[in-house]
Amino acid sequence: MSKNVFIIGADTFNMRKVRKVEIDADFKLHELLSFDEVKGKGLYPVEECLAKARERLEKFDGSIDAIIGYWDFPVTTLVPILCREYGLPSPTLESVLRCEHKYWSRLEQHKVIPDMTPRFGVVNPFDDAAIKEIDVPFPFWIKPVKGTDSLLAFKVRNRRELDHAIGRIRERIDRIGRPFDKILSHAELPGEIADIGGHHCIIEEVIGGRQCTIEGYVFDGEPRHHGIIDSINYSKRSSFLRYQYPSILPKRVKSRISEATDRLLRHLEYDDATYNVEYFYQPKTEKLMLLEINPRLSQSHSDMFEKVDGASNFQIMLELALGREPDFPLRRGRYGCAAKFHVRVFEDGIVSHAPDAADIERIEHEFPETLIELKVRQGDRLSEMLEQDSYSYDIAHVHTGARDQKALLDKYNRILQALHFEFDAVPDESIEAPEVEEITA
Repeated sequence: MSKNVFIIGADTFNMRKVRKVEIDADFKLHELLSFDEVKGKGLYPVEECLAKARERLEKFDGSIDAIIGYWDFPVTTLVPILCREYGLPSPTLESVLRCEHKYWSRLEQHKVIPDMTPRFGVVNPFDDAAIKEIDVPFPFWIKPVKGTDSLLAFKVRNRRELDHAIGRIRERIDRIGRPFDKILSHAELPGEIADIGGHHCIIEEVIGGRQCTIEGYVFDGEPRHHGIIDSINYSKRSSFLRYQYPSILPKRVKSRISEATDRLLRHLEYDDATYNVEYFYQPKTEKLMLLEINPRLSQSHSDMFEKVDGASNFQIMLELALGREPDFPLRRGRYGCAAKFHVRVFEDGIVSHAPDAADIERIEHEFPETLIELKVRQGDRLSEMLEQDSYSYDIAHVHTGARDQKALLDKYNRILQALHFEFDAVPDESIEAPEVEEITA
């Protein structure tokens, strides 16, 4: 009998990939909640989403065999709540929160891999006295204990920058703080976390180096990994440029990352699901520092795995949902190297020209197996876009592959020129998406 698999946060681009997955199992995919429903237009509507999902599942005429998702908050937390209610395999909500609640996660990391955990603290951004008592020295990062897409993450070097960051956080943290508090109300929290809610911020020392991400899954209590991806920022900026796979880090560094990740996931009691964990590596000192744990696969990596390995990580998600240990290929794809690029600009402006559907079709035809996601339309004001980092505007995503890194970056720069964005600056400043340079190990 066919199994029914329900997906929370379904969106057009990624569902095309999910529906292409081929595994030796009989199943049907059902879009339980759309991406627009879970993201909302104001506060993340977590309770409304839970109510809609329950109503739709109750009305479904058939078995409910799996509930899964591939997006960040609130999808990562809605899935274990619903799976718990319907008796389905899933990580516990508490194990997911030990990954997602940044302060709780740092406390747990420090117990297992203290040498890879940066100095950190917690503060209520609405408490002036607490802000004055922050004991992490400048420079440091301040960000909500639950973040998404670097929302409200600020690197501050002095008191003036801290005051600016606090002002912005106070204005905007409710969008994620209030719904995160609702999620926390569904969990059993330890005493040290019970009073650290969604309107608190974590303070973290600045760590740097080569950023990378290990992606894998846990099946029956045993962590596995299937790839390490380099995460590369724009030159001399903190804004993210691209994911690139496979990583060019030394093998000994990859082994250390794998071992640390295995120890940590077992400690967190995270099971029966995918994960990706981000690290910084400093080549001169060979120091490794953990940035964050994401209790989900990275949909940003999916196309890269498909191009290099011959299958997307959505295959792993579906096999786990069906209670099967994943059987994932390695290096059976068409390309030796692949990336997802984030096209960004760094000043506010109004989009005066953006590619249309015909332009995208022409560019994808000119560069076969390239996929382009537009994030803006003509007339959009960049500063009015939701869920941007604090220093740039993410206007398009380009997924492409090549034989090696040099060919990959040359191909991307030609695609970037073909996309041809134009902006009316606000104020009268030049705005453009910079070309990219090659990296070395």
